[in-house]
Amino acid sequence: MKVKTGLGLDSHRFVAGDSDKPLVLGGIEFDDAPALDGNSDADVILHAITDAISGVTGKTVIGAVADRMCRQGLTDSREYLKVALADLRDWQISHVSIVLECQRPRIEPKVPALRVSIAGLLGLTPEDVCLTATTGEGLTDCGRGLGIHASAVVTVCARDS
Repeated sequence: MKVKTGLGLDSHRFVAGDSDKPLVLGGIEFDDAPALDGNSDADVILHAITDAISGVTGKTVIGAVADRMCRQGLTDSREYLKVALADLRDWQISHVSIVLECQRPRIEPKVPALRVSIAGLLGLTPEDVCLTATTGEGLTDCGRGLGIHASAVVTVCARDS
């Protein structure tokens, strides 16, 4: 069986001041922290997963492709993920592991819902989605509460011919 892995990273600062924009992580809205600053919904989880898929396919989506989609009014990161998934062609995701570094929001209460949401987007079962979070002992800006950093690793297998 042929296997590949891809690594993706993304970070965004929180929006300064009042904003009507919601905080979106893994396709789910959170109400216990401000929104993340970005020209899209700034969903760091989906951006990191999209980048990890790009690490497998060699076709970058977060960047010029996503920026072009934003200018067309597509700011939902699920749309960028769909582009990356289409690039997989003969590869199928078998597992994804995500680590968040943040002080806020509280991630643990929403881990089950996040796993279900991400699994649904990737065509996996929730058991194939791992999500953990850390404050990193406050050593970085994200760990001090200024934003959120996400890292993601995807494992893909060649589809049966």
